[in-house]
Amino acid sequence: PSEEIITLMWSFVVSIYSIGGLLGSLSAGYLSVRFGRKKTMLFANIPALLSAALMGLSRLCGSFEMIIAGRLVSGVCGGLALNIHLMYAGECAPRKLRGLIAITASTAIAVGKFVGFALGLREVLGVESLWPILMAANALPALFQLLTLPFFPDSPRYLLIDKKDKEGCIKAVKQLWGDGDHMAEIDDMMAEQEAIRGEKAKSVCDLFRDKAVRWQLVTLFLVASCKQLIGVNVV
Repeated sequence: PSEEIITLMWSFVVSIYSIGGLLGSLSAGYLSVRFGRKKTMLFANIPALLSAALMGLSRLCGSFEMIIAGRLVSGVCGGLALNIHLMYAGECAPRKLRGLIAITASTAIAVGKFVGFALGLREVLGVESLWPILMAANALPALFQLLTLPFFPDSPRYLLIDKKDKEGCIKAVKQLWGDGDHMAEIDDMMAEQEAIRGEKAKSVCDLFRDKAVRWQLVTLFLVASCKQLIGVNVV
């Protein structure tokens, strides 16, 4: 193929991750309610392992299409995992630590980018013979989560509000926060359950039409837009 076609194909390889991320993000809300936060996080590791296999074996198979497919599937994993992680971590954390726990997602992204850049150096894995290993490296955190997450309970809020399982919620709270009096936070969840009883889940369109969260939405949109323009994505 010509140089222009090669440039187009590599641009497609880079940008298709965002398309997968959009698909993963749009399905995160439904899956988190249908299967629970914990099961959805475990499910998100399947596309991660599939993408690692596709990209890691692409050179052996002589197929650049496998890299494109692997990037797309990896994006689906990223879109799912980021949304569900924030939800699961925030709902599992006690109120006084909720803000601190929520920023672990941003910290993990920063650490992950740094590790990716470091592994991509020519002195490490960024050479012709080793790049398939570099592109399959995301299998390691996926395997780690598959081995460790089953030992954690599901989100107490999900168990109480979505599953109507008060005993399961209390058991999860004790496992996460230890023994003690946690009834105040459980009562808050029950009050929330009563407040939303009978209401249907809101769609993305409903969110845009809801005037109560208009300014919060505008603020988040501006912050996210500026984040795309600071240059790190260009690098």
